[in-house]
Amino acid sequence: MNQDRAAGALIGALIGDALGLGCHWYYDLDELRRDYGHVTGYTTPKENRYHAGMQAGQLSQAGLIQVVLMQSVVNQGGYVENDFTRRLDEDFFPQLDGTPMTGPGGYTNQSMREAWRCRVEQKLPWSQTGGTADTSESAERAIVLAALYANAPGKLAHSVVANCRLTQNDPAIMAMSLAYAAVLGQLIKGEKMTPGISMTLMNLVKTGELPFHSVTQKNYGAPLPGQADIPQAGNFSSPDALLTPHYAALAALDPAIRIEPASKVATVYGLPCAIYHLLPAAYYLATRFADDFESAVLAAINGGGQNMSRAMLTGALVGAQVGLSGIPQRFIDGLENSQELVALAKSLGTLVQ
Repeated sequence: MNQDRAAGALIGALIGDALGLGCHWYYDLDELRRDYGHVTGYTTPKENRYHAGMQAGQLSQAGLIQVVLMQSVVNQGGYVENDFTRRLDEDFFPQLDGTPMTGPGGYTNQSMREAWRCRVEQKLPWSQTGGTADTSESAERAIVLAALYANAPGKLAHSVVANCRLTQNDPAIMAMSLAYAAVLGQLIKGEKMTPGISMTLMNLVKTGELPFHSVTQKNYGAPLPGQADIPQAGNFSSPDALLTPHYAALAALDPAIRIEPASKVATVYGLPCAIYHLLPAAYYLATRFADDFESAVLAAINGGGQNMSRAMLTGALVGAQVGLSGIPQRFIDGLENSQELVALAKSLGTLVQ
């Protein structure tokens, strides 16, 4: 079942990405409704908008980079950074020119434009390419690493942080990306998206498997007199990124808190592109619709704004809970090159560590 859940997370993310391609970055929700109504499937971008010229069911650049990372992992039998970066250098960066509206997928995000400038224009090593973008590209790539290392939190943490640094070097962005990947890893292992998932992650901090600083006792109680920091206190000064899923899940399950329609969760947490707007909404939807992939991703899409990343992150979380076998076939059939992508996801699923 872990293999089915890993493949579900990978394909769920790609479906979410492709669902956002046509109706991406509408901040005026009335305009979104005028152009597309209530979105129920893949859409083609309008002229003079983001991703113009592409077709319904195709992947954006984020999805295409996920595929590159999946291919690297399957080819190498694990995550080998030099192989992934070689693929970016040889196959991906030659298609960019440093401007937003060019490149595979019809748009190039800030973090990848900054990395391109570092590598192509400034000839810097990959150890110096991380930029300041506060967007979610690192968390999106971490979906692949969470699938690979779901059963090995320490390896998951090391690989996610290293991969994040390739494009984003802000410690807060790395912490949130790692927290998301750690949640996804637990879902692939079979846990459900509930408030208790944060305590599971905090226990991994206590054992030193997740590199976050923590001094609290059970249920976040005060440290004992004379208690020192745990020896494994790691890269990140606070474990709060691990607690966001707890509160988002509480909001989804609390009968006194109702967000209707569910797509309005995007307005509650924010429509912009920053990862701190996107993750709480994804956690909320993955809890509310833990067994309903269609409702989850369509709510993410119909919320507007950076709906592509919101749906990609949500699709992975719910895809992990329902498995590849639980994703409605129409979403798979409508995805360009779906047979090849499903085969790739299944191959990676066999490598789950």
